[in-house]
Amino acid sequence: MRDRESLRELILEGLQRQGFAVCKKRISLPRTLSKEEYRQLHHVAVEKKRILARPKLQRHESWLIERIANGGDVVPERISPELIQVRQNSKEELLFRYVSLHWSIPVSSGYGRRLRFIVIDRSNDKLIGIIGIGDPVFSLKDRDSWIGWDNHAKRERMYHVMDAFVLGAIPPYSQLLCGKLVAMLATSNVIREAFVRRYSRRTTLIRGVVRPAKLVLLTTTSALGRSSVYNRLRCDGMTYWQSIGFTQGYGEFHFSDGVYDAMREYVANSHDDPPQPTAKHDKWGSGFRNRREVVRKCLMAVGLPNEMNKHGIQREIFAASLGAQSLEYLRGETSYPQLYDRSVAHLWEVFRDRWLLPRAERDLSYRDFDHKTYMLWRQKV
Repeated sequence: MRDRESLRELILEGLQRQGFAVCKKRISLPRTLSKEEYRQLHHVAVEKKRILARPKLQRHESWLIERIANGGDVVPERISPELIQVRQNSKEELLFRYVSLHWSIPVSSGYGRRLRFIVIDRSNDKLIGIIGIGDPVFSLKDRDSWIGWDNHAKRERMYHVMDAFVLGAIPPYSQLLCGKLVAMLATSNVIREAFVRRYSRRTTLIRGVVRPAKLVLLTTTSALGRSSVYNRLRCDGMTYWQSIGFTQGYGEFHFSDGVYDAMREYVANSHDDPPQPTAKHDKWGSGFRNRREVVRKCLMAVGLPNEMNKHGIQREIFAASLGAQSLEYLRGETSYPQLYDRSVAHLWEVFRDRWLLPRAERDLSYRDFDHKTYMLWRQKV
């Protein structure tokens, strides 16, 4: 385990290596960043994820890449999307994990409750995209203000909200705007019904109560500043996702490339005097509540300000109401969220006519995609 001073230096050097300016124990970024510069800030954390995943996934890459379409495999008029729930220890789970490693920012595993899906094109059995939803963070100012939550209503009703921690399409489907399709499918009956199957009649761990398993709202945040996928995602008078604000720029991704592991080891083996408070409930078991608690305790222990967990990258927050009265339900004003009836077939038809076919007619670049360029570890051809 590193001592206090060497860990402190490791943290500061890691931040500078990623492009953060460290001045007077604060970190800052250039005032304007391009999307490529955003990607570079996350590069170290993404590469670390790939290194950790390589031992388990590399040996499967030859067949995983066969689930990724070449441009010539895709016939826009014949696309037939199907949502498949990912089961633990399945081939779909390997595919989900492999594709997640291609995201521009490191994909977390989600918090607490978690459901994962892949979207398959049944016309060729190739992958269109992935959806992962998990528990939302408790404190998110712009979301809470948009819903109209007070503390009591939020504690009572947050159970009915999930956050999409990963959501999107992969090439060549992404070149046909299928990121919008995947975002629309996240609001489908399939997702809501999977939530009911998984969480109905479940007793909550802390309060020991059984809540009705109603999923009425999804949230997500853009990966790289403003998003072109969710913006203007409206058709036939229906808004599928809408922008509701921005995050404050806090997080832990910038403690990467082994830095976080060193921080966690230091905190786990240190003995606080006096003990530092924790937000973790005893019923959650031993260990830390989350990465943020580890970072907070470590920064305090090595004499660095907690403000260093503010990386300054604000992400746009989007919300998808799954019912006509979703917000009223979340505020406790009604017992009936009036959930929408959205089949995969209907959402596909809306997307196909509004976005896919016009795009496919004017831009044929998707046909040039070679799935071998998607490989992570084997020699690319």
